Formats: sequence, structure tokens, C-alpha cells
Amino acid sequence: MKNEFDGLVEQLLKGNIFMQEAIELLEKRMIALALQANEGNQSATSKQLGIHRNTLLRKMRDYQLDTGRAHQRRKPVSREARGRKRKTA
Repeated sequence: MKNEFDGLVEQLLKGNIFMQEAIELLEKRMIALALQANEGNQSATSKQLGIHRNTLLRKMRDYQLDTGRAHQRRKPVSREARGRKRKTA
């Protein structure tokens, strides 16, 4: 494994890839593969990668990675729908 990684580093250096670009390539690919392996489960993916779930979500947004799940924000329930009681005088 170490020899393969060393070979990859040599290829990156010969290809004039800057360190920041190499890091982004590595992170994006690791996140994509971990999400796939965990069937889109972000909690399991963040644990596997050893990062906080919020960090995973930020990186997914930065790298434009999608889990394939439709994500909708819930709308807050309006005050009237909560059944709030009014004070009577």
C-alpha cells in the first residue's frame, strides 16, 4: 500500500499538481466512495472517515457531492397550527 501511495505522490509531482489540488482530489474521491459504501448514510460515512458530520456536509457541498437522496427542509409549524391558546380577559 505504501509503495502504491508513494508512486501516486511521484505522479502528482511530475504532473505539476499543487498540494491543495491533490488534497481536494483525494478528499472528494474518499468521500464519494465512503458515501457509496455506506449507501448514503452520512453518519456512518463521517465515522468511517473520522470527521464530524457537519464537516462531511460542508465538504459534500463544497465538492458538489450528492447522496442521491432527496433532502427537503421542514417548514416550521405556524403558530395557529400549533393550537396555541389565547388569553381571555
